[in-house]
Amino acid sequence: MQSGHMLIEEPVRLASVLTPTKTKFFPSLTKIVATLGAKSRSVETLEQCLKAGMSVARFDFSSMDAAYHQETLNNLRKAVDNVKQLCAVMLDTVGPELQVKNPTGEPIVLDAGNRVTITPDLSKATSAEIFPLNFDCLAKAVKAGDTIFMGQYLFTGSETTSVWLEVLETSGQDVVCEIKNTATLAGPIFTLHAAQVRIDLPTLSETDKQIISTWGMDNKVDIISLSFTRHAEDIRELRAFLKSHKLDDTQIFAKVEDFEGLEHFDEILQEADGIILSRGDLGIDLPPEDVFLFQKSAMRRCNCAGKPAIITRVVDSMVNNLRPTRAEATDVANAVLDGTDGILLGAETLRGPYAVDAIKTVSRICGEAETVYNQPQDFKRILRSVAEPMENLESVASTAVRAAIKVKAAAIITYTTSGRSARLIAKYRPTMPVLAVVFPRNESDSSSWTINGIGKARQCLSLRAVYPVPTNPNDVGATSEAALKLALDYGKSINILKDCDRVVLFQKIGDSSVVEIVDIGDVV
Repeated sequence: MQSGHMLIEEPVRLASVLTPTKTKFFPSLTKIVATLGAKSRSVETLEQCLKAGMSVARFDFSSMDAAYHQETLNNLRKAVDNVKQLCAVMLDTVGPELQVKNPTGEPIVLDAGNRVTITPDLSKATSAEIFPLNFDCLAKAVKAGDTIFMGQYLFTGSETTSVWLEVLETSGQDVVCEIKNTATLAGPIFTLHAAQVRIDLPTLSETDKQIISTWGMDNKVDIISLSFTRHAEDIRELRAFLKSHKLDDTQIFAKVEDFEGLEHFDEILQEADGIILSRGDLGIDLPPEDVFLFQKSAMRRCNCAGKPAIITRVVDSMVNNLRPTRAEATDVANAVLDGTDGILLGAETLRGPYAVDAIKTVSRICGEAETVYNQPQDFKRILRSVAEPMENLESVASTAVRAAIKVKAAAIITYTTSGRSARLIAKYRPTMPVLAVVFPRNESDSSSWTINGIGKARQCLSLRAVYPVPTNPNDVGATSEAALKLALDYGKSINILKDCDRVVLFQKIGDSSVVEIVDIGDVV
């Protein structure tokens, strides 16, 4: 890759743009999180999603029940077995989501200039004049002049199915608003977001606790996406809840969606295992001209902390179209150049008819952007952010990345039981795949492998560039030579490695961490 590697700062000749490039890695180093639903839950479609580049499957519990999601997950497991490719499972909590239900599903036409009343009286029917809301304290939280956004945009990505409201006055528990744009609301549920307004509801709802303690526990989910994370305490509360339900190894990704999450971002980042930048809601709380500033700043912080950053709402138009807009394609590429670890697809794969195409398209754009990604710049920035003296393991991990680039290695290989060495290597943004051989912990109960071995391997799928190498309980205590052969064979099987390639091996020997350059042809 390095021989033809062009940094984005270098002059780009038009001819080089017009000449089709051969992206070295497909799927891309950047990971794809796909939300599963009506259009993406059959075994056949899930097999195609996996082959197209889906690394993490997201289950959104703001719609459909546990039985529906269980059927989808069972289909995913069949697809994983069929294509022999791991896939992490992410449970997305509902959180303090404000909803207006439209039981009939009939379209509601709203005309700009008219008034509508938001009321907590759920006995009233939803209409163009009345919106019954599942929250009785909105009138206490808002004031005249505040902006409220409501509709299906956060589900569909279409502005035409959503409405902007301006608060005129409050009357008891009711909120009277002026309709700012003509729109037709359709569907059974409309979400409501009050811009920069504190909503006094718990981040981890009782519904979320019930789902996690049943569906989440039964399926030993790999990652929980905590919707509307607003404080570091939200993460600590969820972690304590997971521990009480024997889900200690489940990772927590904080989903930052509003101004409170922005205010406490650094504290949240310190507690969370990863960050999801939910640009749908953030685009309501922030002026449009400030969204890109937050994205760049947040990603830089995540990169320096060595924690995955995932962004949402990139190719909304692919909910209904086979191709993204030019602006969306550029947005995906810029996210890669900014340092994102993954792209989260929502409605595009949940209900859009082009789920597989959306994954393929985003993966191709990411792969192309990776060929001009300025890794040396970010490497130096991340290195400068680490306090001295640097921990030995991280020092050697950064050296492994630098060595791999210098010798033009086809991959970096590391052995791990916890995934930590893989995370440290990924932190320094390698330009080649990282083959992480995830060994099960040496425990007396081999059945724990399902949780402690494969689970840790699946969690590595949220890390940019990391490809976990499947192992089994019999591999506990395997020699370095056997582990290396396992990694090389796997790399060849997925077309990452060839016999003429060179790899960099990063491993712990006793209390020391070492880096070794290996020519594959010399390995018998």
